[in-house]
Amino acid sequence: MPYYYGFDYTYLIFCLPPLLLAMWAQAKVKSTFAQYSKVASDRGMTGRDAARLILDANGLYHVPVTQMAGELTDHFDPKDNVIRLSDPVCNVRSVAAVGVAAHEAGHAVQHAVGYAPMKWRSALVPVANFGSNLAMPLVLLGIVLSFETLAYVGVILFSATALFQLVTLPVELDASRRALAALEGSGMSAEGLNGAKKVLTAAALTYVAALLTAVGNLLRLLTLVRRNDDRR
Repeated sequence: MPYYYGFDYTYLIFCLPPLLLAMWAQAKVKSTFAQYSKVASDRGMTGRDAARLILDANGLYHVPVTQMAGELTDHFDPKDNVIRLSDPVCNVRSVAAVGVAAHEAGHAVQHAVGYAPMKWRSALVPVANFGSNLAMPLVLLGIVLSFETLAYVGVILFSATALFQLVTLPVELDASRRALAALEGSGMSAEGLNGAKKVLTAAALTYVAALLTAVGNLLRLLTLVRRNDDRR
């Protein structure tokens, strides 16, 4: 392993850059959301109104829009077929609230039309959770016991996490595309559309960072296992 005075340089090479990107992306999301939370939406539209507009335009009258506690906890639940909007979004008349709510409505539309990547992501959830929980213990145990097969099983299991993030990215980008197209079709002003786009673009960066983080960790694990084999 590439250690220098007890420091593992595989972490510096593979994990630190995406970690820093993820931290910056999260800060960017919060600052952009805060900025456009101060900008009033067109026609006094709330987040709930925006979601409802897109749902009804796609014939999804049966999909409810509910409010939940928290900040930026907004999501579409495909199991219950419901959109849950956070306190700063649901009944707030801001460009940021409209953009976030429209994005979640985009997920509801994906679910209704059977958007393939969304189905793949749902199918990968239990596999990714299982893999992320067992991967590191198996890799470490395989290295300690010099059991090559066990270590590689851990690497393969962790690859499911990277695959999940890879599939998640187009799902999120497509939801934002649908959201912006629907808002533009509703007659939203250019200023409002630009603000909503900036909010959604900032959010997309977090998914890019999550993918790079997963890939970086996968490469690190693979490097550790292969270098342990080379020493044998």
